[in-house]
Amino acid sequence: MGAIGSPIVVGYVETPEGDAALSRAIVEAEQRGARLIVINSHRGGAALDKTVAAELDESLGDVEAVLKESGVEHEIRQLVRGVDPADDLIAVAEEVDADLIVIGLRRRTPVGKLIMGSNAQQILLDASCPVLAVKAP
Repeated sequence: MGAIGSPIVVGYVETPEGDAALSRAIVEAEQRGARLIVINSHRGGAALDKTVAAELDESLGDVEAVLKESGVEHEIRQLVRGVDPADDLIAVAEEVDADLIVIGLRRRTPVGKLIMGSNAQQILLDASCPVLAVKAP
């Protein structure tokens, strides 16, 4: 783990879970005097057509506005490289020697609670730093 003020990495997608993770990550960054690195990760390929890419750019513009308003030092990375979002978050956290990863979790059925979700589970199990999982309201 890094020194005091080491970066915080947050996984963001335009969902209530993504918004909850971003909000909590901003609070953590303010409290720790840390830089916030927002990761928006997609597998890419045919599923990410031009319309979807434009929508992603617009949503990340909204995120940029929220971050500027907060005054938190930040960086936004949109990653479309055919990698699972969990792998992207873990790789960036290791690259920047992050102190914390923040992810959002969605409400699940009883069976879903057992499984939790492959990305969230992978991040919780494989990250080399603490992970804060935030439940959307």
